Amino acid sequence: MSPVSRIVDFALLFVSTATLVAGLTLAMTGMGTLARAMWLAGATPVLLALTVSIARAMIRRESGIDILAWLAIGLALALGEYLAAAVIGLMLVSGRALEQYAQSRAQREMTALLDRAPHHAMRFENGAWRQVVLDVVSPGDRLLVRSGEFVPVDGVLTAEAELDESMLTGEPVVRRRLPGESVCSGVVNAGAPFEMVASASAGGSTLAGIVRMVQSARQERSPAARLADRYAGFFVPLTLLIAGGSWMVTGHVGRALAVLVVATPCPLILAVPVAIVSGMSRCARRGILVKGGGALERLAQASILFFDKTGTLTGGRARLVAIESAPEVTQHTVLRFAASLAQASGHVISEALTIAARERHVSLSQPLSVHESPGAGLTGQVDGRAVVIGSFAHVTAHATAAPWSETLLRRVSSEGGASVFVGVDGVMIGAIQLADQVRLETPRALRLLRREGIRRLVMLTGDRRDVAETVGTLVGVTEVRAEQTPKDKLAVIQAARREGVVIMVGDGINDAPALAVADVGVAMGARGAAAASEAADIVLLIDRLDRLVEAVRIARRTRRIALESVVAGMALSIVAMVIAACGFLPPIAGAVFQEIIDVAVIVNALRALRIRSTSMAGGLAPVDVDRLDAEHVRLSPVLKQIRDLADRLPDLSGAALRTSLADMNATLARSLVPHERSDDVDIYPRLVPLLGGEDPLAAMSGAHREIFRMIRLLEQMTVDLPADGPDPAGLREVQRLLYGLEAIVRLHCAQEEELFHALGMEG
Repeated sequence: MSPVSRIVDFALLFVSTATLVAGLTLAMTGMGTLARAMWLAGATPVLLALTVSIARAMIRRESGIDILAWLAIGLALALGEYLAAAVIGLMLVSGRALEQYAQSRAQREMTALLDRAPHHAMRFENGAWRQVVLDVVSPGDRLLVRSGEFVPVDGVLTAEAELDESMLTGEPVVRRRLPGESVCSGVVNAGAPFEMVASASAGGSTLAGIVRMVQSARQERSPAARLADRYAGFFVPLTLLIAGGSWMVTGHVGRALAVLVVATPCPLILAVPVAIVSGMSRCARRGILVKGGGALERLAQASILFFDKTGTLTGGRARLVAIESAPEVTQHTVLRFAASLAQASGHVISEALTIAARERHVSLSQPLSVHESPGAGLTGQVDGRAVVIGSFAHVTAHATAAPWSETLLRRVSSEGGASVFVGVDGVMIGAIQLADQVRLETPRALRLLRREGIRRLVMLTGDRRDVAETVGTLVGVTEVRAEQTPKDKLAVIQAARREGVVIMVGDGINDAPALAVADVGVAMGARGAAAASEAADIVLLIDRLDRLVEAVRIARRTRRIALESVVAGMALSIVAMVIAACGFLPPIAGAVFQEIIDVAVIVNALRALRIRSTSMAGGLAPVDVDRLDAEHVRLSPVLKQIRDLADRLPDLSGAALRTSLADMNATLARSLVPHERSDDVDIYPRLVPLLGGEDPLAAMSGAHREIFRMIRLLEQMTVDLPADGPDPAGLREVQRLLYGLEAIVRLHCAQEEELFHALGMEG
């Protein structure tokens, strides 16, 4: 609503209230003629305003739903029922004021994004810090963000920072970001002042894009808001029929007036837009930006969901999966040499290596004499030793290939990842396997989407079929469409729209056409491609797929609440119309009753602000989730040792076998057993209240018991080994036990990580 409209409505409310009160005062003092004049003066401006509103609606070819209110006031004035006309007018304008309050209450989360947007930045120029207008900031500028200030543009940190990201993510959590990490505009410095380097202009930054989307959302009129006009096509004729019928049958025109008064369609006018805006505001509070009410309504009716793979079902960047190493070399050594050399390159694979080293607290050395061969790899000096990393061909040109390298190449090819081989002083010492891993929350998100009524879950990707089907099976989609070009994706989505309302979720520039053609386009993450965000109807500001579940849930509950409000309001109005037609509800009492209906439907519509998020959201602090993840990272080398030992068993002599198994038992007792016992005693009891039920983690605790049983069995097998080693059958039993132990621990860790992230709902 425009500022002019708000001023007019406020003026009408003031005039209607003042004239009604003044008229009642005059009437009580015996000045009836002046009282009637006051009531006429109060009702007439409302009637004129309604006339203008109806005329504008008809010009737009919309049903002038205010026609009933106009008829009620006009008929009351024509009959000389000035008090009734004044009361009806006051009820109508007070209802509109109530709508404005409800909408401003519902829009609070979205308008906060506009009101709090920064307008200035502190830039270093000519040897000093100067405050400049935000529009003059350019990529590469050195900026200072003081305590409590907003990050003005997207950039890269040059120092450690503590950031409150709740404005973008909806999570009231302060996060610590390290030097070199990217930071979005719109987050707040919750710690000491820090410096950063701008990576985008003000107009190209995250917050500017969000502000544009919010402004667009506020201007769009929802199809659900036009629901009132659709119902008016039935409601207005019914009202006129009842009013006219009561007049004809009884001859009392006052009854017809009473019918029109209680039929004034405030529930239709108020309930739907308040519910829709409340739903949009609830989404904004959860880090889900909906560009308009129409998108929310379409989302509520969706039954088919298409996903891009990379960056949507998966994390969108390479992460360390496994480290292969020569028998005499530790995984720590392989990663340290590779990441130390990778620091000198800006390639995405090099960045993945340095991030992996930082996550594992590996101390890195400064590389020297680095030479980069584009698309192949790096060579250089680390701690005085010649190091080469990169593709198999690049490394084998400088180092002798290892026996296991061919097997690793075949495995990586089938799984769709990448491998970085590492050579030191002319010898291949290991390889690091990288892959774009499935998001931890993806399987659960897809299960919840099915529960919300999404019947088809389709993955669209340009990847090879074997790789795509592996990912599809892992996450649980119903269909996989591989080797798809952007044109192919458009055709698939257009065909699906004939079967139902279609959602498309993506994050890249190549997803923009598909997002635009779908009934509802959803872009992943505020840091995703600008083209995707601009083409999408909904943007998930938090880079998590389970926020889509929340968006669908909020949309469906919002639509249900809007329909409930309309149906309940109309039903009450129809009952009141029948009572008025029978002569039991005079016009003034009817106007008061109609106001009660207005309040009831608006209060009901505001329920959309309190729609629950996913049931496990927010149970664990992000710092706890990060700590639990770090513990699993520390267990990764132990699992690798278990598999390596199982692979090497046939080649070990009796004494060497006994020693290796004894070492393994010691490692398990030192690392794995304490970890699992700590989970059972310290972690799980904290999770039980968050999950509900009598014993929700019984299966997880059962996995612990099975792990302990297998470790105890391995210890017993080691004790029972013959001096000259086991026979072939006994060797197979030990091998089978080791492989089984590794498999169950990996599965158990994956289940725990999914659970932790579901409870944490981190941004």
